[in-house]
Amino acid sequence: MAETLKFIQFGMGPIGEKIVRYLLERENVELEAAVDIDPAKIGQDVGELLNLGKPLGVKVSGNAEQALANSDADVVVLSTLSSFAKLEEQIRLCIKYKKNIISSCEEMAYPWDEDYQLAKSLDESAKQAGVTILSNGVNPGFAMDTLPIFLTSVCQRVDSIRVERHQNAALRRLPFQQKIGAGLSLDEFKEKVDAKIIRHVGFTESVQMIAKAMGWQLDRIEDIVTPAIAERDLESQFLKVAKGDAAGVLQTATGYMDGKPVITIELQAYLGHPAPKDSVRIEGEPPIYSEVKGGFNGDIATCAMVANSVPVVRRAEAGLKTMIDVGLTSWFKGHNQEVAESEQLAAV
Repeated sequence: MAETLKFIQFGMGPIGEKIVRYLLERENVELEAAVDIDPAKIGQDVGELLNLGKPLGVKVSGNAEQALANSDADVVVLSTLSSFAKLEEQIRLCIKYKKNIISSCEEMAYPWDEDYQLAKSLDESAKQAGVTILSNGVNPGFAMDTLPIFLTSVCQRVDSIRVERHQNAALRRLPFQQKIGAGLSLDEFKEKVDAKIIRHVGFTESVQMIAKAMGWQLDRIEDIVTPAIAERDLESQFLKVAKGDAAGVLQTATGYMDGKPVITIELQAYLGHPAPKDSVRIEGEPPIYSEVKGGFNGDIATCAMVANSVPVVRRAEAGLKTMIDVGLTSWFKGHNQEVAESEQLAAV
């Protein structure tokens, strides 16, 4: 009988719940434990919480250390925070119990420039424990860094890279619409931008990851956030936007080298965007343009990227890794497939 891949879900918010669903669709994959701080979820069977049609026999725990200590799963899916620094305590707890970590923390997708000392410390701790730490998602982790990096593989020379992610935020969940400031007055929007409440976390990290892969030493990075102003009254399933208020966010991060822009990543996310897409434009030899019309589905892609990275994390070298380090990810059918692929790699 094939060995079962067991995992722990740390964080049972909308993203965490969807990741659990995706992983449980695979063969020989089992949820060993679930952790959350929400009193309304603690004590609930995960199967019933997710309306899976049957109980799983796994109840949401409010005690992370107890859940980690009592589990023989070797992978923790950590989907709780966007801040690398604030996530440190949870990461160290997972390392203490020798658990590999795949996370959706945006700032941890490439933390080596913004918080080198913490990254180095966690890298050393992970190596001592023999575990791997990796963070990704659709963005950062794929659309605006890993994908354009991979596309440069067929270039003889790269002069500049521009990535655009345009989204109709009316189709996204409420927390996303709130995160981009939809429905706020322009004064309220500015206040929250100044407080760094409204911004897509991880933009700077994506630019830094691309620069690292290209071997470029950047002079500076600009990260500018402005409102997308509603030209008419708008509404989504969750909220309304009056004409003249913020319908969402326009954010652009630019990396400069020798005074010239060489990396630009742009997000347009607002209610009613007329032309959603994900695109990459590479200037060089040869020039390349790639576009996904309609764009990647943000929530599905984020959860799928994390779920599909579980096998990669389990077989990667110990330490704090980025997508540059671990190689290609892909959808996987189940644990049998992972075992077969590992044996093939070992044979090579």
